[in-house]
Amino acid sequence: MPVRQPLVSLRARRLPRRRDALFLAMAVLVVAADQSTKWLIRQTLERGSAWPGDWPVKIVHITNSGAAFGMLQGAGPLLVVASLIGLGAIAIYLFNPDFAHPLTQAGLALMFGGAVGNLIDRIRSGEVVDFIKFPHFWAFNVADSSITIGVLLLAWAMLTEGEKKSNAENS
Repeated sequence: MPVRQPLVSLRARRLPRRRDALFLAMAVLVVAADQSTKWLIRQTLERGSAWPGDWPVKIVHITNSGAAFGMLQGAGPLLVVASLIGLGAIAIYLFNPDFAHPLTQAGLALMFGGAVGNLIDRIRSGEVVDFIKFPHFWAFNVADSSITIGVLLLAWAMLTEGEKKSNAENS
């Protein structure tokens, strides 16, 4: 005679699937936004040009063969390997119950999507298209922004969870 599983067990099994689907949807949206904006820049702006010419914040067409902030120029293969390791680490964290907080999941999804977006460029052409340019700052793209926001969300989630655990232990 088959043993019936409790309802709680079935719900507990369904939650990770929903959480994983949200993670995947967020990461896919980041990749789609990143790749579509880079395609638009490649199609509409000549490399090295900027639009509009007289505004402080510009849309530019710049390529970067290095990492963030212009570091490691020409280190494409190293950056591909580092990206793959980072993606693997994020995937491992996803299966860790300590990283089930929604802010943590959102941060990891943003980081994952951004890493995939830039990895596609590195594999395709050996360089990343950057197109948002503020005065006195390096040009960046949607993937870079997603990674930065993801890191900030992850740090915030870890800090707030650490405070909650500390308060619970002191009570």
